[in-house]
Amino acid sequence: MSSPRAYACIILCVALAAGPAIAALSTVYVVPIHGTIDLGLTPFIERVVHDAESARAGAVILDINTFGGRVDAATEIKNTLIGTKVRTIAYINKEAGSAGALIAIACDHIVMAPGATIGAATPVDLQGQKASEKVVSYLRKEMKSAAEANGHRSDFAEAMVDEDVEIPGIVPKGKILSLTAEEALRYGFIDTIAVSLDDVLRFYQLSDAEVIHPEITWAERVVRFVTDPIVSSLLLTLGMLGLLFELQSPGWGLAGAIGLLALGLFFGSHWIIRLADWVEIILFFIGAGLLLIEILFVPGFGLVGILGLGLMFVSLVLSLMSGQYFDISALTRALTTVGVSFLLTIAGSLLMLAFLPQSRLWRRIILQATVTREDRGTPEDLAGLIGAVGTAVTPLRPSGIGLFNNRRIQVVSEGEFILKEHRIQVMEVAGNRVVVREI
Repeated sequence: MSSPRAYACIILCVALAAGPAIAALSTVYVVPIHGTIDLGLTPFIERVVHDAESARAGAVILDINTFGGRVDAATEIKNTLIGTKVRTIAYINKEAGSAGALIAIACDHIVMAPGATIGAATPVDLQGQKASEKVVSYLRKEMKSAAEANGHRSDFAEAMVDEDVEIPGIVPKGKILSLTAEEALRYGFIDTIAVSLDDVLRFYQLSDAEVIHPEITWAERVVRFVTDPIVSSLLLTLGMLGLLFELQSPGWGLAGAIGLLALGLFFGSHWIIRLADWVEIILFFIGAGLLLIEILFVPGFGLVGILGLGLMFVSLVLSLMSGQYFDISALTRALTTVGVSFLLTIAGSLLMLAFLPQSRLWRRIILQATVTREDRGTPEDLAGLIGAVGTAVTPLRPSGIGLFNNRRIQVVSEGEFILKEHRIQVMEVAGNRVVVREI
């Protein structure tokens, strides 16, 4: 007969083995998916699922109330949900339309609130029209694979996307499937109808679990903000304007730093959401380098500059598109964002060249940044230079150094770029400011 000590050891071992399981069941993560689904949501969901796996949580509950959003974002979230070993529960609290339906079906269990609906997942373009057959076919397969992975009815999932799918007695051909909570329960598409989150926890025997509501971090908020199409367009414009402004002034200053920061935010945020890759970033900076060579070393504007602008344009368009499937609406959205940025940059550059050379701020930035003791003269000395002809010792962008009668003078052009060694003439002297024009 076994001794009491042996029984005690067995009981202790069982308790130690069961401890982690008990702890796991005591934690539930509740994640809100509200509003438009965008690519910035993907890192947040991935982080929460990873935290739940690390904590060996009993479940991750997605509180869904959305009419949809980007299909590529929903697909990334779907892959995360299917790939985790933590039990996932979709609680549809009002709406799970379009991309929201894909996320719900990617969960192990589906629960709906009274009056909630799911379905109508046909993808549309920017004009609200049905997307191409290629995109519809892609999303249909995604919905079907998610349903099959979790034991949901795959024909229901396909009928929510493609109007050509017919389910006798439920949805005729030519109609998109949408289900109310009562219909979904009657057809066995969901587990139950729950009035509140507490009912969901009670149904899955998780009432005693510690409920954790993860909050989006400041970094994730920044990513979601800067990947917004409008903000992305403004960042691109600010980045390119900052670099162009820096090219017009000697040295390195605030404008160049702001430009690099804006471009860093753009590419960094799109890197995080996996739109931009090293290819896009390298293409952009190769294009920027070619454009810089064209501006600084090649007279006029020719093939090198055009090639540089082309590489920059292509890299920006690619960084705004998902590589999972070709979607004409995604291409249109990317072209619109980059096109608007380029137009704003051109307009800003023209305004900068037209008004900044005459502004006090511009004079202070240009002249104070480069004037040395040997180049500085008194207003009385400089006044006699009006009409004098000399040579540009450095490129004028629009500030630089001119040589007049073996005397180096800090000058500024009337706004145009003047190459080194070109002949220049003094047109105006205002204080220490010497304005020249190319002959």
